[in-house]
Amino acid sequence: MLGKVFKAYDIRAIYPKPLNEKLAWQIGYAAGQFLTGEAAEAGYDDPMMRHVVVGHDMRVSSPALSESLKQGIRDFGAHVVDVGLVDTPFVSFAINHLGCCGGVQVTASHNPANYNGFKISRTHARPIGMTTGLDEIRRYAAMIDRDKHTARNGREDTRDLWDAYRQHALQDLDASLLEGSATLKIVIDASNGMAGTMVPRVFADVRGLQITKVNFDNSTGTFVHEPNPLVEANLQQVRDTVLEVGADLGICFDGDADRCMVVDENADIVGCDLLTAWLSQNMLRRYPRSSIVYDLRSSKSLPEMITEAGGRPVRSRVGHVFMKQKMADHDAAFGGELSGHFYFRSNFYTDSGAMALVEIVSALVRAGVPLSTLIKPARRYAQSGEINFETDDPQAAMDELKETYADGVIDELDGVTVDMGPWWCNVRPSNTEPLLRLNLEAQDRETMDARIAEVSECLGRRVDK
Repeated sequence: MLGKVFKAYDIRAIYPKPLNEKLAWQIGYAAGQFLTGEAAEAGYDDPMMRHVVVGHDMRVSSPALSESLKQGIRDFGAHVVDVGLVDTPFVSFAINHLGCCGGVQVTASHNPANYNGFKISRTHARPIGMTTGLDEIRRYAAMIDRDKHTARNGREDTRDLWDAYRQHALQDLDASLLEGSATLKIVIDASNGMAGTMVPRVFADVRGLQITKVNFDNSTGTFVHEPNPLVEANLQQVRDTVLEVGADLGICFDGDADRCMVVDENADIVGCDLLTAWLSQNMLRRYPRSSIVYDLRSSKSLPEMITEAGGRPVRSRVGHVFMKQKMADHDAAFGGELSGHFYFRSNFYTDSGAMALVEIVSALVRAGVPLSTLIKPARRYAQSGEINFETDDPQAAMDELKETYADGVIDELDGVTVDMGPWWCNVRPSNTEPLLRLNLEAQDRETMDARIAEVSECLGRRVDK
């Protein structure tokens, strides 16, 4: 069963089969063993380094899985700090705020309601992926038999950190919004997820934000629409509401509120690479010559605009594990990923949906012009968006792509990237589905359409999602 629930970046599966309370206990025991052992090997001797933060989302199965996970941690002999019903970035904050050896959030992020899982972080909320600890946790869990072990009786404490979290999340909010001397009308779709808890707890007293709430009820653990803002259909409610109330922008969060997508005052979707390009200008005014991390699928306009603003663009593999590592390696001030993760040096190099909202509304109110106007300079090229393909042999398809465009500049940082000058593309295997994903950009739409048709011949059968 363990092999079915461990993924590249986290643990996630359908509840109660294959993921259930029995596996949650094993995973808790193994996580306690790994996190405390790593902290001890690193030479940490603070007593808090025997503590693991645990939070959970609003899914119906989350409380039971959380209890079993915590019991496993305590049976190993580590101590638990339970922070309760929280968004995923809250756990990253709590790890650093309390100085713990790591943390676990019980969540399945954007997956349907019958899924659940665990996101695990180590000291300083550094990411854990399959090659950076998750495989060891899986091996530890496989060796644990609850009926044959001796419980070591770790302690459990409950902590309410919402006041500290709110202060942290709002640290860069423009004072005019906090005081109400400037106002913005915004629509927030919480997707019936953890933003329905986080937004009222963090932003309720921000006098300058007039928030229209959509899908804030997360009490039933069910979703009006899938809590995945990357799917365009899931943005329809926020787009309609922006036009209905005449809002300055709309924002849609995913299930655990660590990702978001934005629409402008015209209800047009703003790509996260273009949003990163705009926000980078503001960030570089505050932190000149800083590094900005971006994922390699992003528009070329993003590194161009970072360079033009005097910053240092840093290209990263796709995925929060890699983005966070690049952020730390380069002491980057900011980072953005096409999936809607936004990363901040002031947030321990990790992502935060709440801080992304703060950065967006602060930059918008300072500019004093519509969001569409601010994003327009980043719309330099024609972009395909992500196109999916089914193929029996993904590696053979990528090899054919390299052979077909051998006269271009090719790199394999993540999948295959081909740069032909007037156009470029990236093709990479999905980490979660048996698909190849194509992103292609060109100088104009005509060239883009022609190249998509050409490249598609190498990749298999196109799948519309």
